[in-house]
Amino acid sequence: MNDYIIGIDVGTGSVRAAVFNSLGEMLTLSVVPIASWNPRPEYVEQSSENIWNSAAIAVKNCLNQAKLLPDQIRGISFDATCSLVVLDENFNPLPVDIEGDPNRNIIVWMDHRAIQEAEQISAGGYEVLRYVGDKLSPEMEMPKLLWIKRHLPETWNKALYFFDLADFMTFRATGSQSRSLCTTVCKWTYLGHESRWDQKFLQDIGLEELPGKKQIGTEILPQGTPIGSLSAQAAIDLGLTVSCKVGMGIIDAHAGGIGLLGSVWEPDEHPDARKLESALAFIGGTSNCLMALAAEPRFITGLWGPYFSAMIPGLWLTEGGQTTAGSAIDYMIASHPNSPALHEEAKEKDVTVYQLLNQELTRLSKDAGLDLPDRLTGNIHILPYFLGNRSPNADPYARAAVDGLVLDYTITTQTLLYLSTIQAVAYGTRDVIRALNEHGYKIEQILVTGGGCKNPVWLQQHANAIGMPLILPREPEAVLLGTAMLAAVGSGIYENLPAAMQKMAGRGDVIYPQPGTEEFHTAKFNIFREQYQQHLKRREIMKDV
Repeated sequence: MNDYIIGIDVGTGSVRAAVFNSLGEMLTLSVVPIASWNPRPEYVEQSSENIWNSAAIAVKNCLNQAKLLPDQIRGISFDATCSLVVLDENFNPLPVDIEGDPNRNIIVWMDHRAIQEAEQISAGGYEVLRYVGDKLSPEMEMPKLLWIKRHLPETWNKALYFFDLADFMTFRATGSQSRSLCTTVCKWTYLGHESRWDQKFLQDIGLEELPGKKQIGTEILPQGTPIGSLSAQAAIDLGLTVSCKVGMGIIDAHAGGIGLLGSVWEPDEHPDARKLESALAFIGGTSNCLMALAAEPRFITGLWGPYFSAMIPGLWLTEGGQTTAGSAIDYMIASHPNSPALHEEAKEKDVTVYQLLNQELTRLSKDAGLDLPDRLTGNIHILPYFLGNRSPNADPYARAAVDGLVLDYTITTQTLLYLSTIQAVAYGTRDVIRALNEHGYKIEQILVTGGGCKNPVWLQQHANAIGMPLILPREPEAVLLGTAMLAAVGSGIYENLPAAMQKMAGRGDVIYPQPGTEEFHTAKFNIFREQYQQHLKRREIMKDV
């Protein structure tokens, strides 16, 4: 039998599927958009049926492109955003919106409707909060569940099954209601190191129906665990066969971490897990996720975790990140008065807006007599917290700020704001690394993947602003590769996850910090941190006025 596997990635805006061989080489990739609804500010909803159908299209496209027969695919696995799926007793979708549309049965990860519920739970000082950085985020599932119970009682009363999106996909694929150790530990307060839910915590926060009357998972399995073959209906939907095995899924960013971290080992080296502890997995996209591993738990207020075996078996995961990263850069581009003209020019020249802005950046640097563009933003300072700060401040009420605006409508200021926002996002990453290293980590290498890696300015500015080399993977689609590794383990190609990582991953290019930029970026980083403190002071002044 040919050892082909498929990784399926359910992102915020699309489903992507890719065929890999057992050496981690990608044969084909298909991308299918998914629908979203934004009924009010900070509400984002999706449809589980739409996502499953999009996955089916993507998988069939991959098979056609690769010219493979269905029975040549040995295994599949899924990763997905940490979004909440709501179903009734017959596994039919239930509405999460006040309009009552059952098709909209997913509260998306970035939806912040449950911010008050998150604060209320976090104020309780519960023991389980030690394992989420002492504070729940509204991105997590318990606040969302409590919001549904309070605001949508009809949905709550009818609901029987709640799934993290990755777990829903494996359920649709196999019929198994088992849940991923990754999803439940990271987003549902499951105590993975003790293999249990904290029933008293659930009762105290008002969710006493869990995990009994409302199903959130009783069988929790490590990612990559074989959970059976495709059901007859799923095989038809996906264009595969019932002999295709399914490996337990994972959160999308964590799939990227797996796809990246395998490259810390040499091709013939024994995959000793201790070598992972000096590396940071950086998945850059709409949001950024930063993941570090350790043999022992490290409790860091403001960072998520420590999560036991949530990514690599036997290791504790600490997770940081930025809610708005690529989305912050895109917003700053789109909100500038020159945006319509920029997009029209990009369309006419058949290039991206980033390419045009990068060209303008080169021109501005040359005109200013600079070898490097970094110093062009010396008088522009941005705090990119458009949807709050995920870490290291765990502040969902934080907001963005720009210091240095001028009355200019041209591409010049648009380019400078674009560059400064990239730098600001990089300072957010640097701030997370600072917090990690102050609590026992010794991060020596950053392995990075994501949409930003397609932009050379994004890559170089991150290396310069953080002050560390960025190591790119041999396979740019590291998220899909990580999910394919789970499929390879779930289908028996590899005995365990480290073995799959060591054989299927590899290093690509390395982006080094450019000489002469350290002092500039250290100064701007200090201003970046000071901006947040000023923001807190202003909020304090105005809170009772």
